[in-house]
Amino acid sequence: MRLPQITTERLLLRGWTSDDHAPFAAICADPDVMRYIGNGQTRSPEDAARNIAAFQRSWAERGYGLFAVEEKQSGELIGFTGHAWPGFLPEVLPSVEIGWRFSKPSWGKGYASEAAKAALVFGVNELGITDIVSIYQIGNEASRRIMQKLGMIFDRRTLDPSCRREIEVYRLPPQ
Repeated sequence: MRLPQITTERLLLRGWTSDDHAPFAAICADPDVMRYIGNGQTRSPEDAARNIAAFQRSWAERGYGLFAVEEKQSGELIGFTGHAWPGFLPEVLPSVEIGWRFSKPSWGKGYASEAAKAALVFGVNELGITDIVSIYQIGNEASRRIMQKLGMIFDRRTLDPSCRREIEVYRLPPQ
């Protein structure tokens, strides 16, 4: 399946390639990046490769998934954004989750907001996904601010059953 590409002013949202393994593994090995992901542990290069394979499978099986995000000027992979099935949190199903993860050097530049907005618009307008949530661990204020910039509203506070950490769920209001 050939994945769609989305361009923004500074970014290219695209399918994953074999060239993405090393930079994505570096992102997943950064303790600051992974602090609010699952149990907060960094991931091995093998874990990162399994994640990429799962991202690719999601596109094939569900018709949506996570895009690799490339900074257009440098051509560097700086993270991901897009839609995922939040099976780890059954209480929000059948909603689809929009999420993101970006390299620490790309923080504070508005890339996550720019990419997530493009992915959200694509999901709603092109894929017809309207029941969308986003989930962040308590303390990850940067992600909460992105959710609010996307127009999402607070839905609930609960526990992530996979790691027992407190999370908040934001939801896209009905259009």
